[in-house]
Amino acid sequence: MNTIIEVKNLSKVYEDAKVLNDISFKVEEGEFTAVMGPSGSGKSTLLYCISGMDRPTFGEVVLCGKEITKLPDEKMSEVRLRQMGFIFQHSYLLKNMSIRDNIVLPGFKAGTLPREQVNQNADALMKKTGITNIATHDIKKVSGGQLQRAAICRALINKPDILFGDEPTGALNSSTTREVMDIINLINAEGTTVIIVTHDMKVAARASKVIYLIDGNIKDQLNLGKYEDNSEKRSLREKKLSDWLESQGF
Repeated sequence: MNTIIEVKNLSKVYEDAKVLNDISFKVEEGEFTAVMGPSGSGKSTLLYCISGMDRPTFGEVVLCGKEITKLPDEKMSEVRLRQMGFIFQHSYLLKNMSIRDNIVLPGFKAGTLPREQVNQNADALMKKTGITNIATHDIKKVSGGQLQRAAICRALINKPDILFGDEPTGALNSSTTREVMDIINLINAEGTTVIIVTHDMKVAARASKVIYLIDGNIKDQLNLGKYEDNSEKRSLREKKLSDWLESQGF
């Protein structure tokens, strides 16, 4: 496998507080990585620095062989738009637009495909995530789970190299969490690299690798291997992760 992201000696300092401390790791193409740790450990800051939403104080991030931390803001915005997809705890869909219009907007903005192709991609994504029937709905008239499915479609409309998630199931109940994670696992199985921050052990157990962060440092990593949608194997993964997290003091 090829390395899609390499993080080299990454540090982030806010005034006198060192939030990230000389972090280095690699993510391989097609891998699903989960980042866990206690509150204040630097999980979201790490995600934002990797994705260019924030600038590290020191260190480098190499995406698909290109160093991106020193790119001008405009160029970094283009990289995020065309090579990255984002899912957050809340969907952040635009209130004055329909579900479908929210999904196609980044595709139109990127301008890398004809509008007809963007529309076709949106139709395919909505079908895959089961929200075709709400395409024309106002975002205030659908459920939280449907909004998050729409957010996934929006994140994937430009066929990104990597999908980032910051607590993507944090506002969902357990059954909707399973549904959303089934979609994310499907996307990953189809080849999209995934990196998510989560506090939910069951969500992290869906990943092939878990990084444990504490006080801005990587304390340890656990390789879980390829995820299989099998209740018995899922229980074993969750038990393995739970025991490991307990050994980390989580």
